[in-house]
Amino acid sequence: MKKEDLRIIFMGTPEFAVESLKNLVEGGYNVVAVVTQPDKAVGRHQDQLQSSQVKQYAMEHNLPILQPVKMKDPEFVELLQSYKADLQVVVAFRMLPEVVWDMPRFGTFNVHAALLPQYRGAAPINWAIINGETETGVTTFFLDKDIDTGKIIMQKHFPIPDDADVEYVYDGLMKLGAEAAKETIDMIIANDGNVDAMEQSQFADSEGKELNSAPKIFKETCKIDWNKTAKEVYDFVRGLSPYPGTWTNMTEDNKTSVLKIFKTAKTDIHDDAKPGTVFKEKNSLYVMCSDCCLEIMELQMAGKKRMDAKAFLNGMRDKTFTLE
Repeated sequence: MKKEDLRIIFMGTPEFAVESLKNLVEGGYNVVAVVTQPDKAVGRHQDQLQSSQVKQYAMEHNLPILQPVKMKDPEFVELLQSYKADLQVVVAFRMLPEVVWDMPRFGTFNVHAALLPQYRGAAPINWAIINGETETGVTTFFLDKDIDTGKIIMQKHFPIPDDADVEYVYDGLMKLGAEAAKETIDMIIANDGNVDAMEQSQFADSEGKELNSAPKIFKETCKIDWNKTAKEVYDFVRGLSPYPGTWTNMTEDNKTSVLKIFKTAKTDIHDDAKPGTVFKEKNSLYVMCSDCCLEIMELQMAGKKRMDAKAFLNGMRDKTFTLE
């Protein structure tokens, strides 16, 4: 079978998925339709509709677009069947019902931004960095009835530098995921669909390492706990930067507001002060954690733009404040 003969339906929504779709389209693969989320209401009065980035790319390349509200909708299922896809490729999309993922003769595979079975869930990139991992990667696997549990086709590894934030790892995995999607399709074509995928239990740590999950990130998730070690807070900040960003409560003159923190630096400065205590030294800002101080490099006050510590301290001048 040639790649031009393999009928592919691509499913995805955000920028992360666009790179994979682009790789297939520009690589000459036969993408017969694209499935993405319905347009989202945006604007102050929710009176404008915004298309997903995948839809925007599909429109630019005249690809048929399907935007079901419910994946089990009989009309959508019937329309999906009409494309007679041999394979479905899913990147950063929602959970699919069996009637959808089991439809193509070669099945449906997903590109996940982690080395499964580690970091199953909605936010694998964030949690890998938050937990201080030095390596992550992408996994392609066939979908089954549960979330991120299907048989693994291939994995590609990606190192996480100690100073890397989400943006760096996201960009790297986006490109790596596109490569993995293409290579997985080539493997399926070469073997006429008979790929030797492996159970995830075969990838589990031989020493029985506990599996980390990657649940969805909410505002409450992003609050800094200064009672943790400086290294833990450092990883927490970069694991949520630049978006959605970590935050802490800042109290000044009995008024409390939210202070977002985007970048920190580790130090060897120790003090007996309680966690959350603020130290100002010239143009530098430090906060005490459970073991030592962490330097705050970039932050944002409520209603203000993101700034460095020097600009923040210039604005605060001789004001006294605490973080909690």
